[in-house]
Amino acid sequence: MSLHQGTSGSDEERGFSVNPFFLAADPLRGLESEPPRHRLPDSPMTPSAAYQLVHDELMLDGNSRLNLATFVTTWMEPEAGRLMAECRDKNMIDKDEYPRTAELERRCVAMLAHLWHAPDPETTVGCSTTGSSEACMLAGMALKRRWARRNADRYPSTARPNLVMGANVQVCWEKFCTFWEVEARQVPMEGERFHLDPEAAAALCDENTIGVVAVLGSTFDGSYEPVAEVCAALDALQERTGLDVPVHVDGASGAMVAPFLDPELVWDFRLPRVASVNTSGHKYGLVYPGVGWALWRDAAALPEELVFRVNYLGGDMPTFALNFSRPGAQVVAQYYTFLRLGIDGFRAVQGYSRDVACRLADRIEELGDFRLLTRGDELPVFAFTLADDVKNYDVFDVSRRMRERGWLVPAYSFPPNREDLSVLRMVCRNGFTADLADLLLDDLRMLLPELRRQSKPSLERGTAVTAFHH
Repeated sequence: MSLHQGTSGSDEERGFSVNPFFLAADPLRGLESEPPRHRLPDSPMTPSAAYQLVHDELMLDGNSRLNLATFVTTWMEPEAGRLMAECRDKNMIDKDEYPRTAELERRCVAMLAHLWHAPDPETTVGCSTTGSSEACMLAGMALKRRWARRNADRYPSTARPNLVMGANVQVCWEKFCTFWEVEARQVPMEGERFHLDPEAAAALCDENTIGVVAVLGSTFDGSYEPVAEVCAALDALQERTGLDVPVHVDGASGAMVAPFLDPELVWDFRLPRVASVNTSGHKYGLVYPGVGWALWRDAAALPEELVFRVNYLGGDMPTFALNFSRPGAQVVAQYYTFLRLGIDGFRAVQGYSRDVACRLADRIEELGDFRLLTRGDELPVFAFTLADDVKNYDVFDVSRRMRERGWLVPAYSFPPNREDLSVLRMVCRNGFTADLADLLLDDLRMLLPELRRQSKPSLERGTAVTAFHH
């Protein structure tokens, strides 16, 4: 048995160093005072009491599984949740302290490069981000810097370049143009065309154009923009004028759907004019928020001066991001999902979501009160409006009444030149099952008789508040 010497007097007096989190709050305080809502309380409380206060308030949030507005993943397997819990304390930026997490990020970039047909997937430049919005910012910065370098002898550093896109782009592109001093040139919607027109995009390009953004999966209606046709129009423009305009594909949703369900669709790095692609790992990448990915065709597409480098396992780890500290949990979860599903698994999951969307769209059309704009056969997303003969209620009435039953179905108006068109949109994603779709349809069918009895829409035209934040 071990022999132990007695402790010195100074050691006995010292005692333990205890983390304050290990201690319970004063049990004698009870409910004598209520913690303030908008400033720090003076004293601590027990962890169970703090948990219950926060838990009870969050019960008033909507049920994320019934949210037909969001593209963001609302369900993952318990194993993914455990991995995320194990990695939430790892700072993604500390690549030398957490080299295996950094390695998983590198593998995810390589997997996406293969999936999107990069010329040399093993050397493709890419990175994880907090979401597709940050990824778009990085892609836009690269486009602007490439333009500035090409035109350094003709323009001062204060010259204002432009970026061409459809009026249906996600708001992050408007933010990019505002933050980085770029003129946003938007192609408006016309008639039944709800996204970018290739010839109209090419017509807006000039020597100050840093690039054209094509969206693979519009958030307004779920449709794919014709990326190959946009590239062809820009090829023709270059033949006529010599202007060489690169394309960025905003594949926030579609870049994780099309490779599995529409493999014959050419939209990615197979098109030489595509310089970069982004996606949201936390949308159809099937990971909880927030993780996104940005990839560039090759090193030439990402100016070297934008890349920072850190020592990684005695080597060189390039980093390019707007954020600094962020958890590695989502990157680990993305790698888990890639490993877990593979090509066939992703095809099955996304195919099921598309089947649910198409079936639900057809059944809504059969109700007779609605007209479909899209049918869920590209993104598992569809938009619909009221039939021409429905005058006594509007899409905003439908959205409000569905919310009473727990369903979050967004209603919103389209951008220029279709501000006259207001629609409802449903996003079908992993976890939204055919059974849930049937329940939603039952609730929609039940409220229609009440809506039909209205004499007019609940709110005057122009006062309806959009329920859509994309």
